[in-house]
Amino acid sequence: MKMRLFLSIIMGALCITINAQNIELPSDSFVTTSHSITINGQQVRYTAKCGTLPVWNDDGEQLASIFYTYYERSDVKDRANRPIIFSFNGGPGSASVWMHVAYTGPKVLLIDDEGYPVQPYGVKDNPHSILDVADIVFIDPVNTGYSRMVPGKDGKMPDSKLFFGVNADVKYLAGWMTTFTNRNNRWQSPKYIIGESYGGTRVMGLAQELQNRQWMYLNGVIMVSPADYKVLRQGGPVASALNLPYYTATAWYHKKLSPALQQKDLNEILPEAEQFAINQLIPALAKGNMIAATEKDAIAEKMAYYSGLSKQVILQYHLDVPESFYWKELLRSEGKTVGRLDSRYTGIDRVEAGIQPDYNSEITSWLHSFTPAINYYLREHLNFKTDIKYNMFGPVSPWDFENDNTREGLRLAMAQNPYLKVLFQSGYYDGATTYFNAKFTMWHIDPSGKMKDRFSFKGYRSGHMMYLRAEDLKSANEDLRAFIQSSLPGNKPAKY
Repeated sequence: MKMRLFLSIIMGALCITINAQNIELPSDSFVTTSHSITINGQQVRYTAKCGTLPVWNDDGEQLASIFYTYYERSDVKDRANRPIIFSFNGGPGSASVWMHVAYTGPKVLLIDDEGYPVQPYGVKDNPHSILDVADIVFIDPVNTGYSRMVPGKDGKMPDSKLFFGVNADVKYLAGWMTTFTNRNNRWQSPKYIIGESYGGTRVMGLAQELQNRQWMYLNGVIMVSPADYKVLRQGGPVASALNLPYYTATAWYHKKLSPALQQKDLNEILPEAEQFAINQLIPALAKGNMIAATEKDAIAEKMAYYSGLSKQVILQYHLDVPESFYWKELLRSEGKTVGRLDSRYTGIDRVEAGIQPDYNSEITSWLHSFTPAINYYLREHLNFKTDIKYNMFGPVSPWDFENDNTREGLRLAMAQNPYLKVLFQSGYYDGATTYFNAKFTMWHIDPSGKMKDRFSFKGYRSGHMMYLRAEDLKSANEDLRAFIQSSLPGNKPAKY
């Protein structure tokens, strides 16, 4: 009896000790695996380095541990001429999973051709990956993926303000990229950064931060469905009018336009909607209650023509139709809503009345397929195993949006670096960061127009993550290849 009691006490103490242990991930380690894939008919051998690397402060003390996945083509002898791309997603607070296993990486999700989830979950080879022409690093910012802050010598966590803000974000990530470049001997390589959504703001800021603080010069900046908070967070006539061409695309997809427009191809009607938005809708909205009744009526009628909404409901909103209402209203008569990030997706609400959908139908669909796939892929294919939760979206609030000069930062970086070119990629059915907003940003980075030949834009017939659609996965990667090739100067000197 005493022995049994003794064993019970020992086992209980052992359980308490085990339960009291924290789940920890080494802050400076990696696992390397070897693979091969066929891309555009060519066999490409590569290594995948999956691991963590520290973020240091100015005193050389560790502040955080960043999780990354680095794909390097292994049959390349001349690494100095081999491009490398640093890839970020957005949020803020999003892991790099989206572009990692759905766009540029060597593996993509098991989904149907339009991007909807299928079971069993998993991944397959990506025959369109850009790994044939460039090495790729997928980076998870602090609190996303497996990346976490690290306690200091006193046992306390660093101040979150060092990470969670527009300027703090680009500062520590630029420093981390320097550490990565040092460790992997990539200083000679042509360098690119790609960012999706909030990642667009991030890479605009990184272009200047890398150049002016880390002395790292880029060949290219790629913005996928970029969020420009100079417009998105300020609202007003311009922000409202920029939504109209997106409404046109969405209504066309759902066959809600008048026969005169519906019978035309999407690329025929979008320029019409764009011209109306710029030349007529912005001035009309700017007039506010001073607009003449006849002009207001005429603008509302034209908006109805290009949006698929009724003239009456547009007048009820005084021409300023919120996106959230549009997602609820367009298919209301059919008992459906349309998705925010991709209006090809539809959802169903508790009631058909109301001014906004109950949920975002597209993001729930994406999480359905992405979450099991990335956890399975990292563990079973890349041999990276941990009990830490992979944060698809991590806690990064409050995020400091003050003093956002990233757009100007990109302009200055381009002015100082004649090699630097910029590519925008957007889906026509993206209602969160619309394609026309991306065009507007592109037009306003360089007001002088002296560098406009170094900007390019590509649009696709899908949404925020346009690469989920099989046809666009292929074309968008081809556009990346072309951009990379066009921004490699060879022996041409960097001068004006």
